[in-house]
Amino acid sequence: MRKKIILILIFTSMLFSGCTKSDVDQFMRNEPSSVGNNNITTSEKVVKNVFAMDTYMTLTAYGNHAENATKAAIAEIERLDSLLSIGKEESEISCLNKTGNLILSEDTAYIMESALTLYEQTDGAFNPAMYPIMEAWGFTSQNYRIPEKAELQQLLKLTDCDKIHFHSEDKKVELGMSGMMIDLGGIAKGYTSSKLMDIFSDYGVTSGIVSLGGNVQTLGSKPDGSSWRVALQNPDGSNDYIGVLEICDKAVITSGGYERYFEQDGKSYHHIIDPFTGYPAESGLKSVTIVSADGTLADGLSTALFVMGLSKAISFWQENSDMFDAILLTDDDVLYVTEGIQKLFSSPYKQNIITKENIINDK
Repeated sequence: MRKKIILILIFTSMLFSGCTKSDVDQFMRNEPSSVGNNNITTSEKVVKNVFAMDTYMTLTAYGNHAENATKAAIAEIERLDSLLSIGKEESEISCLNKTGNLILSEDTAYIMESALTLYEQTDGAFNPAMYPIMEAWGFTSQNYRIPEKAELQQLLKLTDCDKIHFHSEDKKVELGMSGMMIDLGGIAKGYTSSKLMDIFSDYGVTSGIVSLGGNVQTLGSKPDGSSWRVALQNPDGSNDYIGVLEICDKAVITSGGYERYFEQDGKSYHHIIDPFTGYPAESGLKSVTIVSADGTLADGLSTALFVMGLSKAISFWQENSDMFDAILLTDDDVLYVTEGIQKLFSSPYKQNIITKENIINDK
């Protein structure tokens, strides 16, 4: 399930009204900008750009070994892409989809097990077996079409993850139905960003940030000791933000239905498919942002909570508040923020704070 709105990395105390479209483009390309922080003192700053996993990625690291750290990180991205990409014929996932069974490598097995665990924990709202449905809509090929209801009903039979048999002991997975296809893209970038943080740490990097097609994850704080600042772009396509989040050692991952979509007969059809209907999710949410130390979890939950809708998403957070925080924007532009990050998030919107006691207060 592909997703993500642009998350803009803010390296200074930028005001909402002070960032132009050109500033946003410069941040994403890592070019110099008038809003950059010129007071950072560090032995080395290295910025690398790479295209992998069908998206543009930017890696920034500070420290004496930042150059080697970013080179090792890029090698890891390419290695994981070769394992997980459904677009590469020799990847493990492609081989699994062709043969219906496979003994997986350690990384792929971990992601597979995580995906199936999320499927169970979210009661199916996150589903790694949606590829046949995505293919039918044309989101995998950009040959967009609206499938017939009867076609979707038949394809939905292939998305039952209870039919997938995963054996953690020998890392063997078996797809229980002919025609079933797995796509781990819904959590692959989140897993990758977490792995990159491990690599940065191994090389002695104490301050770093990566943006993998909008998936942002940070290591430590900025070199000057302040928090990283991540702006969440307005899903309506305007140049303003719904808010700015201050983070350290966290992943920030957002899902919304407005980045990938097509229009037909005056109606938009986005790429986040409801696993229960086969149609684009109509949950009443416009965007969902997950904040967690676990990039894999954040990636999967950003899709799952979007599918759930506001009420179920709130209940899910209240049951699992020790694992993540969330920022939810409804179709009618009402903003909800979980209490764990309310002091770290600033927004021009009126905020409704979600507490563990099911009390929502206007801020």
